[in-house]
Amino acid sequence: MTEATEPPDWMQRLVKATEQIDASTFVRDLRTPTRAYREAAVLMLFGESEEHGPDVLLLRRSDTLGSHPGQVAFPGGAADETDDGPVATALREAYEETGVLESGVRPLALLPELYVPVSGFVVTPVLAYWEQPSPVAPVDPAETAAVARVPVAHLADPANRFRVRHPAGYVGAAFSAPGMLVWGFTAGLIDGLIALGGWEQPWDATDVRDLDLALRATQ
Repeated sequence: MTEATEPPDWMQRLVKATEQIDASTFVRDLRTPTRAYREAAVLMLFGESEEHGPDVLLLRRSDTLGSHPGQVAFPGGAADETDDGPVATALREAYEETGVLESGVRPLALLPELYVPVSGFVVTPVLAYWEQPSPVAPVDPAETAAVARVPVAHLADPANRFRVRHPAGYVGAAFSAPGMLVWGFTAGLIDGLIALGGWEQPWDATDVRDLDLALRATQ
């Protein structure tokens, strides 16, 4: 068995920065559930490469899905009755969606639960370090269209940051990644993580683009 090593300094700083936060770090709408909800978890899995430095695992959902088709997300999903808590849910879903092996992942922190009114889920983000990265790819194309390790430096680059306006009027953070537009719930999480990790750079928050046009630009 390979002896576990300490996560790199940048990962330890990120974990430390999450210790005193609440849900407002990631979402402005702090509504509490007003109807029955389901529990869910997402895996915010950070790794590192010599070429690009810290990176994070993201996926793009299939365009044929009935819920959030084509959106970019962290691996994750609804809890099963057999799951032993949110860490188990996040790891199981990550394996089912991307093939990431649980044996190479070190969960480090549970972040505050976040209520997502549009889907009726209460989501627990699981912050983890990828000690032994495994090959990843869409496991089921009907569910996952693409999987990518996206460098944090790319997401933090002011040239790749802006905001999008949803047809319903919602305005929120967005990130441009190769072949992907990150927006909505996932972009809110990444926005908070970039600040907590000390990767924030000045960017133009007045750059607001229509969501439909921003999505077309990535295709």
